[in-house]
Amino acid sequence: MFNYLINLFFPKVCLGCHALLLDGETILCTRCRHELPLTQHHLNPKNEAVKKFYGKIDVRHASAFLYFNKKGIVQELIHNLKYKGHEEIGIVLGNWYAEVLKDLNLETPFDVIVPVPLHPKKLKERGYNQVTAFGKTLSKNLAVAFDSTTLYRKKYSKTQSKKNLLGRSENIESIFDVQFSEINHDKHFLIVDDVLTTGATLEACSRALQKIPGAKISIVCMAMANS
Repeated sequence: MFNYLINLFFPKVCLGCHALLLDGETILCTRCRHELPLTQHHLNPKNEAVKKFYGKIDVRHASAFLYFNKKGIVQELIHNLKYKGHEEIGIVLGNWYAEVLKDLNLETPFDVIVPVPLHPKKLKERGYNQVTAFGKTLSKNLAVAFDSTTLYRKKYSKTQSKKNLLGRSENIESIFDVQFSEINHDKHFLIVDDVLTTGATLEACSRALQKIPGAKISIVCMAMANS
């Protein structure tokens, strides 16, 4: 009875198109699920995500699950995840993409999953890191350790999405750093983020992790800006 009243006064809606969800539907309606723009990056070892980092950093693997288009379903999902407290979106996307990542044929398997960190001030403002649920879900499904302490953000900065390309690149190398011990040596780090745009933030995270002797880098994002 209580759940009925909750659903009556606060009906669950699709976080992609805002239509009412039917029985058995969660987060997204069936139509939005079918319309999700999948990148299929896992089918191409030299995909467009990998090309973002050519000549910059050596990545063993790079991919995104979905394409991010302005005013599209994925933009709605990321907005709800990042600003509306819907961390369950990260869990759903993590469960979906983990099934794809399980089939990757990598020479060196992932050892540690590392989320792109928020500065403590931003974490306090938002209340959560929007990438954590996604990373922890991948960690659970892939049986890979999750580590949110080795890589950290030492400078507070404004939201990257509101800056132009030049603004994103300025001094970004100095934003991230690592704290590590010998136990972190020779690990394959999988960095996870929400949206891959210019790649500047992920490049900076990678360079910080490469201070660790023997570190190998891979990158996985929930979405990638569709150019």
